[in-house]
Amino acid sequence: MTTATQHRGRRWIEHWEPEDETFWQSTGKKIANRNLWFSIFAEHIGFSIWSLMSVLVLFMGTPYGLSAGDKFLLTSLATLVGAFVRIPYTFAVARFGGRNWTIVSASLLLIPSIFAAIIMKPGTPFGVFLVLSVLIGVGGGNFASSMANINAFFPEKAKGMALGLNAGGGNLGVAVIQLVGLAIIASAGTSAPRILFAVYIPLIVIAALGASLGMDNIASVKNDQKGMREVMKDAHAWVMSFLYIGTFGSFIGYSFAFGLVLQNQFGRTPLQAAYVTFLGPLLGSLARPVGGWLADRIGGGKITFYNFIGMAAMTALLIVASQIKSLGLFTTAFIVLFVLTGIGNGSTYKMIPAIFKAKARAAIDAGADSATELLRARKLSGALIGLAGAIGALGGLVINLAFRQSFTTTKSGVAAFVGFLVFYGLCFMVTWVVYLRKSEAPVSEKGLALAGAQV
Repeated sequence: MTTATQHRGRRWIEHWEPEDETFWQSTGKKIANRNLWFSIFAEHIGFSIWSLMSVLVLFMGTPYGLSAGDKFLLTSLATLVGAFVRIPYTFAVARFGGRNWTIVSASLLLIPSIFAAIIMKPGTPFGVFLVLSVLIGVGGGNFASSMANINAFFPEKAKGMALGLNAGGGNLGVAVIQLVGLAIIASAGTSAPRILFAVYIPLIVIAALGASLGMDNIASVKNDQKGMREVMKDAHAWVMSFLYIGTFGSFIGYSFAFGLVLQNQFGRTPLQAAYVTFLGPLLGSLARPVGGWLADRIGGGKITFYNFIGMAAMTALLIVASQIKSLGLFTTAFIVLFVLTGIGNGSTYKMIPAIFKAKARAAIDAGADSATELLRARKLSGALIGLAGAIGALGGLVINLAFRQSFTTTKSGVAAFVGFLVFYGLCFMVTWVVYLRKSEAPVSEKGLALAGAQV
């Protein structure tokens, strides 16, 4: 246990035992929920800024002189940077404290916002927009630090819903900033992007202040790089990261690309595209807590398996809609696909702490110390949340690059959708083999055997 001399200040919690039911009901639950709501708002703003380029490209009409490939490259670069910064952001929670890092990470969002407000105008060199995409990408790291922090606050029985609410509230930032962009384009046209920053710069300040006033640091969440190294040796880390590419990677990739796909495949204007694009991220975000809730009750493995089957079916419909040039069918299938990505996001993240809790139970049954094993499970699940979040976000990069290549070579997104369909097929096969197929051993430390009911 970390001593009081190591962490000074009233915002450091020295004793935190959420699995102790008496502690949880008397003290822990109230504190955890308070931190959750402030975390949701800060992460929401982080996601909004990470999604900023997907909105700004709608303002980049003919005077900007950018091709469809240029715009897909801008959204791809923001996705790439957001994926890479998630690993250090995960460590930052333990190094600086969840509250402290939330203040810092929220404040950092001012940099791309102010820079964008200055350079968003026709005639700005493409290279400057690339720099802006890099700065915008930093907002992608807020998710990893927020999830790792909230994971430490809640007991196993409540993690699915808590992580689902935290992530879903954050994911809503994608839809909300697109909705704000739609309102600006509809009322002021594509020549007034700076209105967007008049809205979001004050919100960034509020998010940082809220974290300062309403959040806490947990002293027992130590910066243990051995935990990351250890979890990277576990085969489940790579399986779950692969599955998260399919769920979150799809969500963020489609969120950034949806508007551009509608414009380039169906000839929609920026305003016409904006009227639709926010719906997918909105419904996908709202579905994420549902995925966590279903996973808590039915099992994350089962929900994830059937969810990938649904995602494959919707992708097949997108291919059909593209071939027959049906905008209505295409839009409907795409929005349903967004909902499924949200459900899958919630179910896969619920699986992560459940996997390590199952391993801890097996070790305890074999004679290991209960407190030590449960603390180890919490640390490893937090490390994997950061790792899977980073790798999963790379799926968004792949989606945008696939669309870029598909539209550049064939003037259509069909080739990209065929690739996505094959990938989703691999995802539901892997889920079945690793987590649902019957195994003689409920948990294998070296292998991948885990009963579906456990995850």
